[in-house]
Amino acid sequence: MAVLQEYKCPCCGGAIEFNTTVQKMKCPYCDTEFEMDVLKEYDDALKNEPTDDMTWDTTPGTEWSEGEDENLASYVCQSCGGEIVCDSTTAATSCPYCDNPVVMMGKVSGMLKPDYVIPFKLDKKAAKEKYLSHIKGKTLLPKLFKDQNHIDEIKGVYVPVWLFGADTDSHIRYKATRSRTWSDSKYIYTETSHYAAIRGGEIGFAQVPVDGSEKMDDTLMESIEPFDFKEAVDFQTAYLAGYLADRYDVDAESSIERANQRIKFSAEEAFRQTVTGFATVTTESSSVALKNSEAKYALYPVWLLNTTYNGKKYTFAMNGQTGKFVGDLPMDKGAFFRWFFGIGAVASAVSFAAMYIIYLLS
Repeated sequence: MAVLQEYKCPCCGGAIEFNTTVQKMKCPYCDTEFEMDVLKEYDDALKNEPTDDMTWDTTPGTEWSEGEDENLASYVCQSCGGEIVCDSTTAATSCPYCDNPVVMMGKVSGMLKPDYVIPFKLDKKAAKEKYLSHIKGKTLLPKLFKDQNHIDEIKGVYVPVWLFGADTDSHIRYKATRSRTWSDSKYIYTETSHYAAIRGGEIGFAQVPVDGSEKMDDTLMESIEPFDFKEAVDFQTAYLAGYLADRYDVDAESSIERANQRIKFSAEEAFRQTVTGFATVTTESSSVALKNSEAKYALYPVWLLNTTYNGKKYTFAMNGQTGKFVGDLPMDKGAFFRWFFGIGAVASAVSFAAMYIIYLLS
């Protein structure tokens, strides 16, 4: 029994059939015509496209040397379960994520030693100033929220981060279009031409960060990037003095999916910049193969600020190296409606004036 080959239209995805009138393959949906040999060549190329090969070497990192962790203490939060590491001179403190009291557990155990640390460059005063600057001029912010006394706590925290690095061999196919428009006395015509743009090559990635803490919001952490890894140093416990360090609870193996997403997207965007001269360019398929992959463990400096308003907690984060500050703010609904209806009133007044002028001229 013969099996018929079915071709999909590269333009709209519809099933293509042979048209006896034009003696070509033609899409009945978008009317695009194709030469058979060109269509077969395109179909063969699709079948032979490589697939992703994104596996990582996540061999456990450095273990603590004997006696090296004696000056570190471990605290656990009874509310969110987070485990905080700090130097042994730190008194009982509160969780930097949920602000609840933490309980002394004793010495650190079962945790890898960080390979690197980026030391704090900005202090608590700078974090407070950034917060006040962040809320300044926000007309829809509740008045009471603007009071600086609503800052519950400002804590310097070293957030655990897995750093992924690899050389990549990428193969990416983009769908691109060009359009031209013309008209006659009756109609306006638009012709859209479709193209397959194929790009490939090698790109190296280094220190692609993935947050290793479940308590630290990934969106918040990625929003304060980038961190300058050039200022990273080999880890020493002395850098923890005066700060807290979150113990990772997401291991390197569990962070691979996010690392692959970031690398794949970055590769697609990098090659996308080479596809020029088109009206639209979209990624249709891509494959990334990794070579010389490795994952390292580091601590990144973050200032966390917690504020409470109407019983709801708001968390803000500042990059302890660069000062980049992010965080959501509450909205004064009354001020919003006054602003909204004020804009509406202005728009209505302008519309009424325009209609009145037309009325006078008619």
